[in-house]
Amino acid sequence: MPFEIAIVGGGIAGLAAAIALRAPGRQITVLEQSRLCAEIGATISLQPNASRIMQREWELEGLLERARGMVDQGFRIYNTDGQMVNSVPLAGKAEYEGDRIIYHRQDLHEYMRSEATSPSRAGPPAEVRTSCRVTTCDTEAGQITLESGEIVQADLIIGADGIHSVLRGLIVNETVPTAPTGLSAYRLMVPSALLEQKLPEFCERINPREPFTSMVMAHDCRLIMGPAREGEVYSLVGLVPDEHMHENANTKQSWRSRGDIGKMLETLPTQGQGASQTIEDAEALGAFFDGVGEDPSKTEIEQTLQRIYSCRHERASLIQCYSRQAAKPATDKGSSEIKMRPDEFMDYNCMYRGAKHWQQRHVVAGTA
Repeated sequence: MPFEIAIVGGGIAGLAAAIALRAPGRQITVLEQSRLCAEIGATISLQPNASRIMQREWELEGLLERARGMVDQGFRIYNTDGQMVNSVPLAGKAEYEGDRIIYHRQDLHEYMRSEATSPSRAGPPAEVRTSCRVTTCDTEAGQITLESGEIVQADLIIGADGIHSVLRGLIVNETVPTAPTGLSAYRLMVPSALLEQKLPEFCERINPREPFTSMVMAHDCRLIMGPAREGEVYSLVGLVPDEHMHENANTKQSWRSRGDIGKMLETLPTQGQGASQTIEDAEALGAFFDGVGEDPSKTEIEQTLQRIYSCRHERASLIQCYSRQAAKPATDKGSSEIKMRPDEFMDYNCMYRGAKHWQQRHVVAGTA
């Protein structure tokens, strides 16, 4: 009997898991609730820790050409007076063994889907099924029930269905509602040619086709800009605080009993590590299930998952904490002097060599 794996969610996280877990003797099914299994939206960055995994370990050679990725050359930091006050080079940092690469989300998703389902990779191609909304999950029996009434049986079920995850609530037997973070992100994609035509003065200061990430930093707002699709389009993301965002705010006064702000800020995307952490999670799945053959026992699967959790929980949690730190005001109130450094946590974030390397350095060392 093949090792049957069901992945709930056909986004970048789900496709990454499918790519990492492909091997002979396995049957992988990706269940996507939407009809098209297609991404929308703006740009997305994969940090060096994720790019290294995808290029070196998974041998995804088309990330730059087929997915139209752009290697980010560095951060350029501007204050609200329009002055560039800092420049952080990124490309060519040999110790990272990878680059920060910018994509349009659609392009990256399409490429990853093609690789997950390609017959040229090791193991049977993953099957991506659309219009498959999950309604219930029996973790003891290894069964997923779809909205259509169909039951999908699997030895291993992976939840990759995002912030509004249905599977998470079913597994922990508790509704896990999304909560306000205190920041709202407003995204905009503009053709670079239109910027050059309509705003030549802007383009004289910031070239929308150059592979750099530009940031304008204020006290509690910031604007993050950069190109995609080989410079054809320019992405702008404005991070703006929600009303009454205070680090030590009282829950009932400011958030109507929805939760503590410190907890709410734990998942802010201010390190650009969201997608990259899903790549790390997928790499861990592939690495630890590498020796698991056909028809695995329930005990073998549970023990493997426990080892993955031991490797991933500490690092993923710490990166969430770093994201919270990076969300703090970049300047003193009323000042344009920028005190926040975008590269403050980059060495820790990016000098990652995979789950088993982490296990050897941290988990095993800690028990010695």
